[in-house]
Amino acid sequence: MATAPATTAVSDAVQDYAKAIYSLHRHAEEPVSTSALADRLGVAPASASAMVKRLESLGLVRREPYHGVELTSAGVRVALEVIRHHRLLELYLAEALGMSWDRVHEEAEVLEHAISPALSALIADKLGNPTHDPHGDPIPTASGEIEERRYGPLAELDAGERGTFTRMSDSDPEMLRYLSARGIAPGDRFEVLERQPFDGPLLVRFDSGDHALGGALVRMMRVEIER
Repeated sequence: MATAPATTAVSDAVQDYAKAIYSLHRHAEEPVSTSALADRLGVAPASASAMVKRLESLGLVRREPYHGVELTSAGVRVALEVIRHHRLLELYLAEALGMSWDRVHEEAEVLEHAISPALSALIADKLGNPTHDPHGDPIPTASGEIEERRYGPLAELDAGERGTFTRMSDSDPEMLRYLSARGIAPGDRFEVLERQPFDGPLLVRFDSGDHALGGALVRMMRVEIER
């Protein structure tokens, strides 16, 4: 079995690719195509193909001809270590420094490559060994374990259903600011009061009040339904 290189032993680009492949595979549950990887990272397909070959030479991915790539166990360890750094940094920036949750992702993208496992352990200890980042995403453990639970979108709920808002993608800062301005954050309980027809908005009651939410926003908000 290949031994995972420490994140300090591989380039920032290799870490970014491992993290991107992990994320794309988690959502699609199938090998990741070069074109999807290129789109995710905003690079040309030729550049993505060349980097995939680099990851393969390091033992971090295996290629499936005409299907795409998957991380090896070594690649998964590299990806999860970077993800751990990133999500701990997001939480530290939010809780210790008071940075808003729409800004922490961009800052953590830069800083995640600069910290060591030892520093991430100190940050985790300082924060009380948290399990989730400000957006509700799980933080991998130092040993490379992660609890990836799948939650459905708020958009699929009907009037009368209740639950907990669990996760929100950090890819759209405008959405994060919109929710923050209304006092809505992961961990909040809610009840759907009304569902407008023809793909109309939902009227949802949170502790912060009743809010009309619709469109892409409710499709991005992940929730755990109360059974």
